Amino acid sequence: MNVILKDVPRAASDIPAYCPSGNECALFETAWVRQLPLLLKGPTGCGKTRFVSHMAAKIGLPLATVSCHDDLSAADLTGRYLLKGGDTVWVDGPLTRAVREGGVCYLDEIVEARKDVAVVLHPLTDDRRILPLERTGEVLEAPPGFMLVVSYNPGYQNLLKALKPSTRQRFVAIEFDFLPKAEEIAVVATESGLEEARVAPLVEFAHRLRALKGRDLEEGVSTRLLVYCACLIDSGMTLRDAVRAAMIEPLTDEPDVRAALLEIADATIR
Repeated sequence: MNVILKDVPRAASDIPAYCPSGNECALFETAWVRQLPLLLKGPTGCGKTRFVSHMAAKIGLPLATVSCHDDLSAADLTGRYLLKGGDTVWVDGPLTRAVREGGVCYLDEIVEARKDVAVVLHPLTDDRRILPLERTGEVLEAPPGFMLVVSYNPGYQNLLKALKPSTRQRFVAIEFDFLPKAEEIAVVATESGLEEARVAPLVEFAHRLRALKGRDLEEGVSTRLLVYCACLIDSGMTLRDAVRAAMIEPLTDEPDVRAALLEIADATIR
């Protein structure tokens, strides 16, 4: 289980940069004030995780991020008994710590987790706002300072991994997508240090690749990969090598598709 615990930033300069594309910041703040759980949905690498980091830091909340996966169980989130120095002691999981102490608990790609995770979340996402711990006999009431945020990528959904309506309808939801070209150029330039004039062709190429999603490609190029590519170019790597390493190789293992994408890159990026 990949859990990242983050301290509350002490200065505005410590707040992760984020470029709003709508009213998502105001919606997050309102959900926080009214103690509503939040669901973020959108393609991989479009800024969902950065948004949560930005908002948690802006409001001044500790943030626990859990990257969900196939083996993630309810016990991984709530806690378990462990042997320590010959004694058996209870150790809180990240969700339980957030409920006890307050802060944002962010479950990234929630549909990847095991089905028993949803059962644990349900009492926290209605008017009860409680977390029953069967193994300790406790029933924790979430304090006003606790907020649950989850995310998923609808593009990866299938019959085996879909967020049930009974779970979705417990959350206020925000749909994310990639930024418009001009805004994405500005973000990539800021993050990488590469001038906007050199970033613009990369963004144009990314938009062409995103149009292939669902046909030759499973997923389009994320803004994250664009930043990686721009960083490589800014560090002196040739344009073609950087594009291949950061924008083509991560998307496909098929030699024919890779060759076709390189041809598109040669025609688009100069």
